[in-house]
Amino acid sequence: MGWAALSELVPLYPLYALLFIDSGLSDAQLSGLLGLWSLTSVLAEVPAGVFADRWSRRGAVVLGSVLQAVAFAVWTVAPGYAAFATGFVIWGLGAALVSGASEALVYDGLAAADAAGAYARVNGWMVSAELLVQVPTAFAASALFAVGGYALVGWVSAGVCLLAAALALGFPEAPRTPDDDRDAVPLRQAVRGALRSPVLRWAVVAAALVGGLDAVEEYFPLLASDWGVSTSAVPIAVLCVALAGAAGAALGGRAARLPSSWLLGLLVGAAACLAGSGLWARPPALVITAVFYGLYLAVLVVTEARLQDRITGPHRATITSVATLGIEVSSLLVFAAWAVGGALGAALLVLAVVPVLRAGLRITVPAGPAAGTPTG
Repeated sequence: MGWAALSELVPLYPLYALLFIDSGLSDAQLSGLLGLWSLTSVLAEVPAGVFADRWSRRGAVVLGSVLQAVAFAVWTVAPGYAAFATGFVIWGLGAALVSGASEALVYDGLAAADAAGAYARVNGWMVSAELLVQVPTAFAASALFAVGGYALVGWVSAGVCLLAAALALGFPEAPRTPDDDRDAVPLRQAVRGALRSPVLRWAVVAAALVGGLDAVEEYFPLLASDWGVSTSAVPIAVLCVALAGAAGAALGGRAARLPSSWLLGLLVGAAACLAGSGLWARPPALVITAVFYGLYLAVLVVTEARLQDRITGPHRATITSVATLGIEVSSLLVFAAWAVGGALGAALLVLAVVPVLRAGLRITVPAGPAAGTPTG
């Protein structure tokens, strides 16, 4: 949890869009940079998972944090469009290295200690820490910018990433075995094997679709503004929603003990809250939005845990990266739903995911070859 919090305690996060604009970039150039960042992450996600499985998951996490530090250093040394584009490519590669490897590393570490059942609780607290750290990050960003401008913010951000890399060096990791090397397969075969297994196929699809719903977070500031919250108060209002999400994620371990029908009910309740807030459309409706986010993150934590429970063999980071790639793609559905119907459209999309989550939660591991071990 300390690493999860430190990796998000980056003062450049709330300021980098302003850095780009203040450096003379247009809105179109900013959108292009964000698109390049997303494209890099999508293309690198699954290969990065294979790399982590074959080399070292701990090493992938460390390298990913180092690459993020390099990206921020590039931005700080030579702020301009070319440097920003280069930095986003480097950051995208680093993020891809961390995403699948970190979850696999945590799960396998718990499994080695006969505590795999605690993954939902641990992962929930990690997600909660990432959200809670937004509070000190915002204050740190303001203080550092007041003292040394974007340059100080950039160097401190790079330093924080290096500290996260140093902390990750202490993560326990089981040594590779001859069986791991024997079971190593090419990228295409590893992905095909994951999708061939009914157990993993539904778990991956459920994790991808439920995880993609988190893109609705991007619209919380817009909702607050549209509902009459003053611009100066929007950050505080949105922070309240984030804190509710942190509470929901922290309760993910308890939610994991609930029957599947209850989890489906939580997601339906989340959809109802989102729809209700959209219909009310007044500042107090943010309270209902916060309830939506808390319920949703509790379900997300359980969904991610179910995916990890269903993966066996040496391809955990690869399969987790396949799910993460699905999250990136399914988030486009959120953008489309919001463009068509706003909060109500997004709420309908949440309801549409419920049957898929039901399938992902109900599939049980069959007897026979280990799920997640490609054959043929």
